[in-house]
Amino acid sequence: MQQDILINWSPQETRVAVVEHGAVQELQVERTLERGLVGNVYLGKVARVLPGMQSAFIDIGLDRAAFLHVADLMSSINSRHAETDLQAAGTSSATSASPATPALLPIEKQLFEGQTVMVQVLKDPIGTKGARLTAQISIAGRLLVFLPQDNHIGVSQKIPPRQREDLRQRVQALTGDMGGGFILRTNGEDATDAELGEDIAYLRKTWSRIKDASLRLPPASVLHQDLNLLQRVLRDVVVEGTQTIRIDSREQFDNLKAFAVEFMPATVQKLQLYSGERPIFDLFNIDEDIAKALGRRVDLKSGGYLIIDQTEALTTVDVNTGGFVGARNFDDTIFKTNLEASQAIARQLRLRNLGGIVIVDFIDMIKENHRDAVLAEFQKQLARDRVKTTVNGFSALGLLEMTRKRTRESLAHQLCEPCSACMGKGVVKTARSVSYDILREILREARQFNPREFRVVASPKVIELFLDEESQHLAGLSDFIGKPISLQAEAAMAQEQYDIVLL
Repeated sequence: MQQDILINWSPQETRVAVVEHGAVQELQVERTLERGLVGNVYLGKVARVLPGMQSAFIDIGLDRAAFLHVADLMSSINSRHAETDLQAAGTSSATSASPATPALLPIEKQLFEGQTVMVQVLKDPIGTKGARLTAQISIAGRLLVFLPQDNHIGVSQKIPPRQREDLRQRVQALTGDMGGGFILRTNGEDATDAELGEDIAYLRKTWSRIKDASLRLPPASVLHQDLNLLQRVLRDVVVEGTQTIRIDSREQFDNLKAFAVEFMPATVQKLQLYSGERPIFDLFNIDEDIAKALGRRVDLKSGGYLIIDQTEALTTVDVNTGGFVGARNFDDTIFKTNLEASQAIARQLRLRNLGGIVIVDFIDMIKENHRDAVLAEFQKQLARDRVKTTVNGFSALGLLEMTRKRTRESLAHQLCEPCSACMGKGVVKTARSVSYDILREILREARQFNPREFRVVASPKVIELFLDEESQHLAGLSDFIGKPISLQAEAAMAQEQYDIVLL
């Protein structure tokens, strides 16, 4: 699949769009003040150990303590004499150790409050949840991933099985006996020994710097930061089908070119400095696509549409036929809408960076072959995703269940915040409901206080209702409490906001 990469850079924000056949397929945004933490290595300090959850909270210098589960502690700690130690401790929850699955030492026997431990961020803080950590450090290079605390040599599962053993032996021969493990990335399949050797040297040097920093710096310090978004584009996004990488900043173009020359020479020829008069994102109406990706409704070319709702627990996608009546019968209309929706949903998952559990409510299909065809098309479209996805098929209720790995916040969470009027509910009370709330509040206040007058300050729509349809009720309440009630419209107030002033 041929693609172009457009990079819009400014001092406060970097935006990257991956375009295929004139349509945006993926968006990434990194703000200078809100840069993600995934891949960063910290010298953490244990703040609290929770034996019941077999986890610990680690202070790494963020607003909220980060979370570390026992399974993410160093494998060398977990496996060494694990079975013997558990038996000696008389722990009833001990599991039988085996070479494939060693028993885990309880976390309270590995960590204690105040202890320093080197950790790496697996997931950024999202919502009310702190960052997710691992003590099993991995450092990604262009061709390889270095596992300094392991001795395993692995090969990406995306590389055909028949080639993996030969590649594993090549990497084993190049790494020698200097310690540490490596995983060959997909783009390292055709690399020369010289290129692999350069990557190995770079990764070992990076690890040496991290270790030195861990001895010099105090707890809650950053020992290593992952590459910035521009550099990660060259490392992770560029593929064989990438035709151009256009960037609109001369300074960043020079920096990126220097980085490419040193670490990714194959990408140098694809780099281009964009100096056109129109903003670079206007070339493919990308800002318009960003605006659409923040909305609930996605229109399909056929006349159908999607409704996408994102919650903290999961994302739901509802497919509707809308005004589509193009097929000869209703079953074919549903089938064609679902086929088009499967392509649009896969694109929206990438575009919005939606992760976690995703539930898709396709329009009910009676024919089994239609269901199978829609599922096959959906899986085909998801195969283009760089992020791992798992499709569990249709449930008994006809809902398609899937998961998409979540490591960073979604586009909406990055660019938006809860509405100040509805506070994230998505709805506000009607003006009539607010007016009745005000009447009840005045009655409540009249029983406690004895002012000369009550003044209602509210939104223009609520005040207008009191002057018209609800004027009789307002007058009746004034007679009942024996006090005058005056009205004041305040344009700056949201519909649910009001004040009752005692004069």
